[in-house]
Amino acid sequence: MTEKHKIPHPSLSPINDSMLTRESWKIFQIMAEFVEGFERLARIRPSVSIFGSARTPVDHPYYKLTEEIARELSDAGFSVVTGGGPGIMEAGNKGAFEGKSPSIGLNIQLPHEQGGNGFQDISLSFRHFFSRKVMFVKYASAYVVMPGGFGTLDELAEILTLVQTNKTRKIPIILVHKPFWEGLLNWFENTLVPENVISAEDMNLMQLIDSPKEITAAIFNHYEKMGFEPTPEEKESMLDL
Repeated sequence: MTEKHKIPHPSLSPINDSMLTRESWKIFQIMAEFVEGFERLARIRPSVSIFGSARTPVDHPYYKLTEEIARELSDAGFSVVTGGGPGIMEAGNKGAFEGKSPSIGLNIQLPHEQGGNGFQDISLSFRHFFSRKVMFVKYASAYVVMPGGFGTLDELAEILTLVQTNKTRKIPIILVHKPFWEGLLNWFENTLVPENVISAEDMNLMQLIDSPKEITAAIFNHYEKMGFEPTPEEKESMLDL
């Protein structure tokens, strides 16, 4: 390696004091997001987090189906949590807003996205995806995953990983609209399982259900014996999310 290409020793690297100060203060901004989220969401149980594409138009069948699912869940006593934006998120908030239980939006500040939808009883705003993602998981009794893109897949992979590794309690993870998801599930089963990167039992972490009433029934069936409140052991584990 020539003198020109040598990596400077960290102690000799120039430090931008202004940038260092900004990064240090960022810690307090992150703490504030967690504190507000914990304080405002701690009493919303039981709740269901709904995910899906922000690009879904109001007249799309996915929008109507999401609205029906959210209304069914809300009338059954579940607070409904979405990302607070347009598309599927708006449909979820709208259905819950018209129901009996709170409609909650965990809005994210993005440079090129529309603002929050107008169907939120409780609205929180986040700068950081990771603190927002904790709020989706921490108080959720179930995940309902509608058709969506990278963001939706990210949230699905997140909850599957947390449940698989016992970092959070096992909750119903329900994928909606079989034609959209069956290709991915087939790939999981026919590629990931044979490659031994997931276990065959991991396929049981997900359910494929299309009916709003059947989704609600599946969630109630899951908690029929254990109840919606996490056990002391589960609460302790979830402190380390």
